[in-house]
Amino acid sequence: MSGDVKRVRGARTRETRAKIVTAAAERFIADGYHATTLEQIAAQAGVAVQTVYFHFGNKRTVLKEAVDVAAVGDDDPVALLERPWLEEARAQSNPRRVLELWTSNGRSVLTRVGPIMRVVRDAAIVDTEMAEQWATNEAQTATAFGILAKQLDAMDTLRVPVGQATDILCAISGLSMFLVLSDRGWTPAQWESFVVDVLSHTLLGPTVDTPS
Repeated sequence: MSGDVKRVRGARTRETRAKIVTAAAERFIADGYHATTLEQIAAQAGVAVQTVYFHFGNKRTVLKEAVDVAAVGDDDPVALLERPWLEEARAQSNPRRVLELWTSNGRSVLTRVGPIMRVVRDAAIVDTEMAEQWATNEAQTATAFGILAKQLDAMDTLRVPVGQATDILCAISGLSMFLVLSDRGWTPAQWESFVVDVLSHTLLGPTVDTPS
């Protein structure tokens, strides 16, 4: 019985946290980081402000959780680089197909996380904690693209050194470029096609098969 009680309580806790994070993301995107208060988040989530404090402690932690949930698409405790899509990419023998899988997944991630990361970017101009959050995101992006660059290098198709390839991947496939092109009216599908074509031409050797 005690096990059942614990599972019910755990499910309720997870549901409450999810409600708070969803409400926080909506408020941050609508009003910005600094204008949003924990009281507003609590009201939108339908919980007491003390509940928000209990689960997250402060506004910055709520925002970080909102970013993390948006990045992976759920609140499961599984990191982005431990998701099934990466194993599929690692199993490929065609380098262009590897780029396609990474870019397709990147499109999904950036479409979800772009709106909340705009909040972080704008707040980072005057807020050192948000600047740290932005820098953390950039570091995580570089780590992820370093994995991709090393895989392409191991396939003997990389035109440039791994470090340079990582920089190119960050510049072309990263959040900043996605936001710039989104602001100029590009759709996520247009961004995806552009990224695959540019990276294939820039990073891969001439013998790599292209799609028919």
